[in-house]
Amino acid sequence: MTRPRTTPAARTDGSQDTQDDTQAHSTHTALDTALTSSLDDLRRHLTAHLDPAARDWLEHALDEAAAHPGIHGPISAWELRLAEAGRRCGAAYADAARVLILDAARAGTDALTRVYFQGTADERRAVLHALPHLVSGPGALPLVEDALRTNDTRLLTAAVGPYAARHLAPHDWRHAVLKCLFTGVPVDHVAELPRRARGDGELARMLGDYAAERSAAGRTVPEDLYRVLDLTESVPPAPGTDHPHGKES
Repeated sequence: MTRPRTTPAARTDGSQDTQDDTQAHSTHTALDTALTSSLDDLRRHLTAHLDPAARDWLEHALDEAAAHPGIHGPISAWELRLAEAGRRCGAAYADAARVLILDAARAGTDALTRVYFQGTADERRAVLHALPHLVSGPGALPLVEDALRTNDTRLLTAAVGPYAARHLAPHDWRHAVLKCLFTGVPVDHVAELPRRARGDGELARMLGDYAAERSAAGRTVPEDLYRVLDLTESVPPAPGTDHPHGKES
């Protein structure tokens, strides 16, 4: 597939806006990294960045969740703390705080499912971030599949994390990649993208079809599409061998 030339867009905003954007991007990049690292690293990250009042609140919430884990009645005490996390820790750190609370509460698939379907979009996102830490098997895939049906880009970003990389079936994973391209979610957020895309001829076909549709409609083909396409072509499958991710029926 021929890749069109692209010209970087010129910035027209001021230097202060540029500095603020860079700082915000750095903060979110660090948080994204922390959310996919170990829970110990995540806790250290929060301890280093939260102000004293927020740290005290989080320590109390974690102790409370550890003392009364699991589901209790219509709503558990730790579920209330999930709702408070944004106000107590700030929007930038709320996802990480919620993941730690879910871990302290030893939330299993049933508890995570309840929080996901009864909670706000922020709480749903935290559940998705928590899945690779708290669920070892594919039992929570319905939560990922539900998130992939939305057009909420922050929810989609969380849905294509390490848990999806481990457990999504090939067909569903390919459509998740296409959903990211369609909604503008950077493919950098797709966990283990190089591994799962490598040599995937079916994904390459789908990308080609999508690019052709956009070109025919006079629309720009996302640069990320070519990045993924390059990955699919990195190790072509040998003739006569099974596809590494399984063939489409």
